[in-house]
Amino acid sequence: MASSRIRAITFFLLFSLSAAQFNNDTDTLIRFRSQTDTHANLLANWSSGDACTSAWNGVKCINGRVAFLVLPSLDLRGSIDSLAKLDQLRVLDLHNNRLYGSVLPITNCSNLKHLYLSRNDFSGDIPREIGSLNRLLRLDISDNNLKGPIPDGFSKLTHLITVRLQNNILSGPVLDLFSALPQLKELNLSNNQLYGQVPEDLQKKFGVRSFDGNAGLCGSTPLPVCSSMSPPVPDQSVVPSNPSSLPTKNDDREKGESRGGMSTAAIVGIVVGNAVVLLIITSCVAAYFCRRYTREMREKRRESNCSSEKKVYAGANGNGESDPDRSKLVFFDRRKQFELEDLLRASAEMLGKGGLGTVYKAELENGSIIAVKRLKDANPCSRKEFEQYMDMIGKLRHPNIVRLRAYYFAKEEKLLVFDYLPNGSLFSLLHGNRGPGRIPLDWTTRISIVLGAARGLAKIHQEFNALKIPHGNVRSSNVLLDKNGVACVSDFGLALLLNPVHATARLGGYRAPEQAKFKKLSPQADVYSFGVLILEVVTGRAPLQYPSSARNTERQDVDVDLPRWVRSVVKEEWTAEVFDPELLRYKNIEEELVAMLHVGLACVLEQVDNRPKMSELVKMIEDIRVEKSPLGEDDESRPSVSPSLATTATTATEDA
Repeated sequence: MASSRIRAITFFLLFSLSAAQFNNDTDTLIRFRSQTDTHANLLANWSSGDACTSAWNGVKCINGRVAFLVLPSLDLRGSIDSLAKLDQLRVLDLHNNRLYGSVLPITNCSNLKHLYLSRNDFSGDIPREIGSLNRLLRLDISDNNLKGPIPDGFSKLTHLITVRLQNNILSGPVLDLFSALPQLKELNLSNNQLYGQVPEDLQKKFGVRSFDGNAGLCGSTPLPVCSSMSPPVPDQSVVPSNPSSLPTKNDDREKGESRGGMSTAAIVGIVVGNAVVLLIITSCVAAYFCRRYTREMREKRRESNCSSEKKVYAGANGNGESDPDRSKLVFFDRRKQFELEDLLRASAEMLGKGGLGTVYKAELENGSIIAVKRLKDANPCSRKEFEQYMDMIGKLRHPNIVRLRAYYFAKEEKLLVFDYLPNGSLFSLLHGNRGPGRIPLDWTTRISIVLGAARGLAKIHQEFNALKIPHGNVRSSNVLLDKNGVACVSDFGLALLLNPVHATARLGGYRAPEQAKFKKLSPQADVYSFGVLILEVVTGRAPLQYPSSARNTERQDVDVDLPRWVRSVVKEEWTAEVFDPELLRYKNIEEELVAMLHVGLACVLEQVDNRPKMSELVKMIEDIRVEKSPLGEDDESRPSVSPSLATTATTATEDA
């Protein structure tokens, strides 16, 4: 009798304890919802009952405790601090949201086996406490803003099968600790700021792709060979991919001359001269902006109705009431960088004007430089649609895509803030200053730029494959080069702001033949446009620039575009003349030129289904092995071309 009572009391206590723990889990999830779902009511059925018995979205339980929390792609916004109390959690999947803050709270969930936090805005270091998750099998915290070194806590995670840390800003060396993880099958550390030697066994096991995009890494081929000196820290200055092709900075040369023995008097003279020039420039800039400000103020006084300016700059709505959201920039990385007022005070220089607005280079008072695209003439979207599109674009991160940092919305004004890329566009490098004194764009650099752009477009097509969202504006002026000479695709997503029928007319990309009939953007049309870009790189001709001395003079009407001209030249078997004369100065690149010509012609096939996919294009370009091409013995003369050149290129056209 006594033992029965003891068992009953024990069962009651265990049941009470389990119920209390369960209720605690429910309270934890309610707090999580209050922190992350305040804008769209995405978790509406989390409002009553218990987390396990009420079939809450994304929640599964084991023995009355929350064990699975799966809420991907819901646009949740906020921190995850409250989840630290879910100590029985086995699977946490919150990827592709807008969560931010530290990932440290998750290290309290000691029973985790699967952790997916990619494509959010988490920042700070990866905590050493991550080693407490000793049951972890798969870890994906890629595409965030995590920084600092890779902690040695990883050495304790001996059950790990997958580690994805790519597309963050991690720094420091690649440690041997991953070699000690016996179950590890996938490792991705690409596109960070890591440096030093990659352990040979790691490179052999996971391949060089796992370490791409880390300029300071070295190791076995194809990585740069490590020197005997200490591991290099990535250079933060402007470093072109090829000194003969891209802009260089004068200050490095001046420093070298100073080290070579320049006298003190000369140095003083230079300093004084620079100071005088700087003073003159500053005075001119100040006078210009003073005049512009005075003129703008005069114009504003003449206007009888100033409501539109109030909407844009003061954040007032149509009823004259304050609307705080409209006076703020919305950042994607959650790091407070500057306010709208800072942007309005910045000195601005117009970089270009396109079908959807004007791009400015803006230098803030703190010295940072950004690019701002003003979309004042593109107003078809409601606020909700615009924010959805911007969220879609802002979450896309890749080393070959220009990153959208922030946006601003008002009825009369829309601003997009991007990283500023200082080395210009592929178009300007190909066609700028064609004449005496021009520094040619060499073949090694050209093919590197083409490959980078292809990877960026392939990422866009892969990411938005289900939604069938293309780039829609592929052209050489939208391939920009960052401070290291890396090619980045710009202007992605702007086609979403237009009616599809109008998009083909207003966007200036290289249009595929089917677009004239169907008035529709598509991934296949992107491939055609990219093929035109390849032909532009190979021939050195702008897409609508026609030869003045074509051998086929029977038809020289203005409808002849670049792909048709290339086909006609190759068909006539005078293929040597199809290539940019600047490229023919280099030795032993005939096969590479013809191979790239073949790729370009495959892209511009009129039959849509016969064109390759962007992912296939990346592989085709990667297979063209390009070493640094030496100049011919006579730099000024045009070297003879291999007799097989015309034959090979003709075959390529026939195959296409």
